[in-house]
Amino acid sequence: MARLLHNLLLLSVWLALKLRLLGYWAFVYGYCALCTATALLRLWWNILLRPSSTFQWSVRETPPSCLSDTSLGTHCYVRIKESGLRFHYVAAGERGKPLMLFLHGFPEFWFSWRHQLREFKSEFRVVAVDMRGYGESDLPPSTEWYRLDYLVTDVKDIVEYLGYNRCFLVGHDWGGIIAWLCAIHYPEMVAKLVVLNSPHPCVFTDYALRHPSQMLKSSYFFFFQLPRFPELMLSINDFKALKSLFTSRSTGIGRKGRWLTTEELEAYLYALSQPGALTAALNYFRNVFSFLPLSQSEVRSPVLLLWGERDAFLEQDMSEACRLYIRNHFRLNIISGASHWLQQDQPDIVNTLIWTFLKEGEGRKNYRN
Repeated sequence: MARLLHNLLLLSVWLALKLRLLGYWAFVYGYCALCTATALLRLWWNILLRPSSTFQWSVRETPPSCLSDTSLGTHCYVRIKESGLRFHYVAAGERGKPLMLFLHGFPEFWFSWRHQLREFKSEFRVVAVDMRGYGESDLPPSTEWYRLDYLVTDVKDIVEYLGYNRCFLVGHDWGGIIAWLCAIHYPEMVAKLVVLNSPHPCVFTDYALRHPSQMLKSSYFFFFQLPRFPELMLSINDFKALKSLFTSRSTGIGRKGRWLTTEELEAYLYALSQPGALTAALNYFRNVFSFLPLSQSEVRSPVLLLWGERDAFLEQDMSEACRLYIRNHFRLNIISGASHWLQQDQPDIVNTLIWTFLKEGEGRKNYRN
C-alpha cells in the first residue's frame, strides 16, 4: 500500500510538472500569435498609407566615416578555435593594462560604446566586441548557434585570447544578459560587473510573469520567435522601425540626452542592413525561452547596475530586485530622464558612475596573465 501511494505521489508530481511545462509553452505560442496578429494589422495599415514605399529598403554599401574614427581604437579580428567563428572588435589603450570588455545589446554593435572607449582607454585596455551575428563578426546561419551557453563561452574565449584571465565586464541590454551569465558561470573571470538597463535574468523572468505591464512591454520577445516576418517588419519603409527605436519620443533617446547624429544613425543602418544581419540579431531571442529558468543564479562579483529612468522596455522596479541574487557589493544608480540607450544617452553621467565604482577597493589591479 505504501509503495502504491509513493508511486501515485510521483505520478502526480510528474503530471504537475508536465502540465506546468505545457502551460508555459502554450502561453509563449499564444502570445506569439497575438503579437503576429497585431503586426499584420500594422503592416496592412502601412500598405494603405504608403503603398509605393512600404516594401522599399536599401542595403547600405559604404560604412559611414564615424566607424573608422581612429580616436575610438584599432579594428581587430580573432578566430576562436573551438567555435571556428571570427569575431571583430575595436581596442584602445595600452596592452597589459587591466582589461575592460564591453558587450552591446540589440539592435546595436561595438559602436554603441564609442563614448566609453574614449573615456576609459587612459587607464584600461578597452575592447568593444561585435558579438556573434553582429557587425563584422561571423553570422552563423542556424538559430541553434545562438544558444545562451554559446554566447557566454564566446566571452570567455575572447578574454583568454586577449591574454587575460580576468576583466572588468560591462554589458547593456542583451550584452547585459550575457554579462550576468558570465559572472554567474565564470565568477573567477569577472573582477567587477557593470550592467546597464538589463535586469538579472531570474528577476526578469519572475517579474514579467507577475506583472502584465512588463509582459506587454516585452511583447517583442514573443513576436521575434516567428521566422522571417519580424525581419520584414523591421525592414519596411527603409528600416523605419529601427530608426524609431533610437529616435522616437516613446523609445528613443530623451530630450536632455545626447541624440544620435545622422551619421551615427546611418552607422546602425549600415550594420543591420547587411544580408543576414537582422536574422542573426533576432536569433538571440529565438533561443531564450529554452534556457529559462536558470539552474544557477548567484553573482559573486561586485556589481554596478545603471538604469535609465525612462526605459520604454523594462520597468524600473526590476532593478532593485537584482540585489537578491548578488553575494557581494551592489550599487544601483537610477539616472533621471535617461532612456534605454543609456551609455549613448547620458555618456558623461554613465562614465562618472563607472569611474567611481571601478576606483572602489582594488579597482585598478592588473588582472593580466
